[in-house]
Amino acid sequence: MQYQFDFGALLPYWQDFLAGALTTVEITLFSVIIGLAIGIACAIARRSDVAILRGLSGAYIEAVRNTPFIVQIFFIFFGLSSIGVRLPIVAASVFAMVINVGAYTAEIVRAGIDSIHPSQIEAAESLGLSKFQIYRDIILLPAIERVYPALSSQFILMMLSTSICSQISAEELTGVANNIQSNTFRSLETYVVVAVLYIAITYLMRAAFFGLGLIAFPRRRKLELGL
Repeated sequence: MQYQFDFGALLPYWQDFLAGALTTVEITLFSVIIGLAIGIACAIARRSDVAILRGLSGAYIEAVRNTPFIVQIFFIFFGLSSIGVRLPIVAASVFAMVINVGAYTAEIVRAGIDSIHPSQIEAAESLGLSKFQIYRDIILLPAIERVYPALSSQFILMMLSTSICSQISAEELTGVANNIQSNTFRSLETYVVVAVLYIAITYLMRAAFFGLGLIAFPRRRKLELGL
């Protein structure tokens, strides 16, 4: 069987590919920012002395981590519309991804918090630091620094998961590719281009997280650069 590649058929759609890639990045960016905040809050709640906070955060994390992302996004987009809560496609995509990544981020951050030795917290308390100062300077910052590689990987995986948003007709990269291949009948070429774009976005994100880590964590900068 011989197949003749014809990438020229895709040239009229190059702007659509770029628009889809940009939408993918935008959805990821909003989801990372909001999901990280939710994850940190849930990680703190899971270690709280208040039982109801531990219970609610634990139930949320377990519910999300034990159900497929596609079920979650269908629940938000189709399920909520059944009771009159109708969200725009992009808003539903971001909402679903925030809920999903928030749960996974919470467990990653909690592992980082648990790695902080109790003696450091006791020393901070003996110096008269407030609970807020202890969490900010003694617990959270070192904890996030320790799990930063895991967080970066999780956020990149989340970017790749935006492809599932095409199932609710989101015009991200995979959704755009589905439309293009149905118009051109060049499925192989279309998804080769999409794969290359996803790889490019992944490497750009890795570079961005690497640079952000060097800025945010001076000790990591010294280790990475051998200073």
